Amino acid sequence: MTDLSTLKLFATHPHPCSYLEGLEATTVFVDPQAEIDPELYTGLSQRGFRRSGAHLYRPQCQGCSACISCRIPVKSFVPNRSQRRCWQQNQDLTLHLAESIDTDEHYQLYCRYIDTRHQDGDMYPPSIDQYRNFLTSEWGVTRYLEFRLQNELIALSVCDQLQDGLSAVYTFYSPDHEWRSLGKFSVLSQIEKTHQLGLNYLYLGYWIKNCNKMNYKIQYRPLELYLNHRWMMLR
Repeated sequence: MTDLSTLKLFATHPHPCSYLEGLEATTVFVDPQAEIDPELYTGLSQRGFRRSGAHLYRPQCQGCSACISCRIPVKSFVPNRSQRRCWQQNQDLTLHLAESIDTDEHYQLYCRYIDTRHQDGDMYPPSIDQYRNFLTSEWGVTRYLEFRLQNELIALSVCDQLQDGLSAVYTFYSPDHEWRSLGKFSVLSQIEKTHQLGLNYLYLGYWIKNCNKMNYKIQYRPLELYLNHRWMMLR
């Protein structure tokens, strides 16, 4: 394993923040030449890093600390009423672990999702290269959780298996099934999968208090936040 204290980090120039209007962001990336293994990836996740494609990063913005890493301690998780309802209404779906998402079926579902929900984002318009570069990794830890209605693929969750948990990377789903709350069901399913694997945490990435699209994360309790270099329970 690479010693974390000797790992090289590189910072971007300040750029417009994707989450809070009017602010500038700076991102720190792990040296792309570093050899990433599950132990190193886990250690970095425990320190607030996140994966995007083949890159591990964390925000490091001047005068702003709004992006806070969060994770669910799955053994203590208690679903609320809305989450229990969502779980029940999706029991007609079957879940499969796929070895690859390099198929037209998976890519077309991704395109429909981006075209419908994220035309204002930096992933629009979707492309096959962007799809592959964003969702796959080279470290042998990525898992693909399919959600099927009979034989139809209606949702897909990408997650990475760490030594202490799963890290939820991205979920996309069919716009024809909005009533199912598939984003919520995907988190519940990844909590269940983390349990089945005997792991402790589901890492959800960054929570930003003043960003509406991130507020869903605090609906999962208990929730731990990475603050001042330690994990603390959200009260």
